Parts: sequence; structure tokens; C-alpha cells
Amino acid sequence: MYTLNCAGKLLQLDKPAIMGIINTTPDSFYSGSRQAEKDAALRLAEKMITEGAAILDLGGQSTRPGSDMLSADEEATRVIPVLEAIRQQFPDIILSIDTFYSKVAEEAAAAGAGIVNDISAGQIDPLLLPTVSRLKLPYVAMHMQGRPKEMQKQPQYENVTREVLDFFIGFSEKLKELGIDEWVIDPGFGFGKTISHNFELIHNLELFQMLNRPVLMGISRKSTIYKTLNITPEAALNGTTVLHTIGLTKGVNILRVHDVKEAVETMILVEKCEIV
Repeated sequence: MYTLNCAGKLLQLDKPAIMGIINTTPDSFYSGSRQAEKDAALRLAEKMITEGAAILDLGGQSTRPGSDMLSADEEATRVIPVLEAIRQQFPDIILSIDTFYSKVAEEAAAAGAGIVNDISAGQIDPLLLPTVSRLKLPYVAMHMQGRPKEMQKQPQYENVTREVLDFFIGFSEKLKELGIDEWVIDPGFGFGKTISHNFELIHNLELFQMLNRPVLMGISRKSTIYKTLNITPEAALNGTTVLHTIGLTKGVNILRVHDVKEAVETMILVEKCEIV
């Protein structure tokens, strides 16, 4: 069983946890997650908490394929006021800041964030990992080939599972040197990977347990689902549930989702089948 100390709030992963996505952006790939207005974000936060989210993950910039990066100041202007408002209204929920900037992580921690969720695994801002070490917050490290602007142009691997595993094996040594002991693996579905790469990673998800770290699955409504089924992100909930079910049977500890109620129901039913 894994336990994460999220700024004094303990997240026990004896069973999977649901992380609800709140994007304070006008341009995230799924329209249902765009909550740039504070009041709308608060309503979504309340809905997700009521439905069973253990964590709310707040992000201030879109990292969809082809997106341009905002500056740290622009990102902070979007996300920090919303994070502060959610923390004030819902003091018991664990908040995660989705950022690759040390400045935003620092401000978010001061505003009440208990987890840093970084799509770049410290590769964009060299100050982020030392900042996480100093803040003593759990850290979600995601594997990404390239950067959002160009990552989906021609991603290539000889063996995607082996290469992502090798990345995290090496990365774990770096975190150990920095004194970051509580961290989570995110294989990075859709971040510098083709649809075939993503399905191969899902097929081999149980192999990531050899790293003895919690594993996060972020596949909700992504193109692996909607392009395979020839639908839109808005119609991709059923496909999301199918892949969440598979992930749970392979030992995933955290589901990062747009649809909390459905993810919680999936978790309960898989657990009742005594698969996890």
C-alpha cells in the first residue's frame, strides 16, 4: 500500500484514487474541462468532490498536441486565484497543481496545493525538481517525448514500454539524489506517442509495478479513444470507462479523469470482482 503526504493530508492508496481534472483554460482539448471562470470552477469542484474525487488537479495551460506554452506568470494568473478559491471553500480536498514551472508550483503550494503534477518530468524548467524537493510535496512525473508543440509530429520508439520504463529507472536515481521520496509514475499517454504506442503501454501497464511507485493513468477522453472509434472527445466517455477498467485490472493506483462519477463506479465494480 502506498501513502502520500500531501501537505499534511494523507492520501492512502490501498485502493485506487480518482483525480478530477479542472482546467482554468479556454482551449483544453475537451470542452467539458474548461473552467476559466472562478465560479464555474467552484461548481465543478463541488460536483467532483460530491461524486467521490480524492484529488482535484488544477492546470492553467493547455498541453494538448500543438499547443503553445504560456509563460509562468500567465499560467499563475489563470490558475492560482481558482486554486485559492477552491481551497477556501473545500479545505479538506487534496489539490494538485498541473505545472512544469517552479514559480507556479511555489505559488500553488503557498495557496494550498498538496501535489505537483508535471508533464515534463523536470525537463522544461530546471528549477522545478529542486523546488519540489524543498516544498516536500509528492510529485507526479510524466514521460513525454518532445514538447506539446511538436510532440505528436513523428514520435518514434524501438520498444515504447522498455524505453519508458528505462526512463523512469534512470529518473528515480535523480529524484533520490534530490531527496524526493514520494513520487508517482505517469506513462504519458498521448504525449509524444502514437495511438499504437498508447495501446502497447496499456497492454503492458502491470510492468510498471516493478518500480515500486504508484502509477497514474491519464487516458480520459484522449485521441487514442476518440480517433480509434471515429468519434469526438465529447462522445468518448464509454471508451474511457473501458480503458479505465483495463488499467485498474493492471494495478493502476490513480485515475486522472474528466468524469468522476463514472470513474468511481468503475473502480467499485472492478473492486467487487476482486480483481484489484
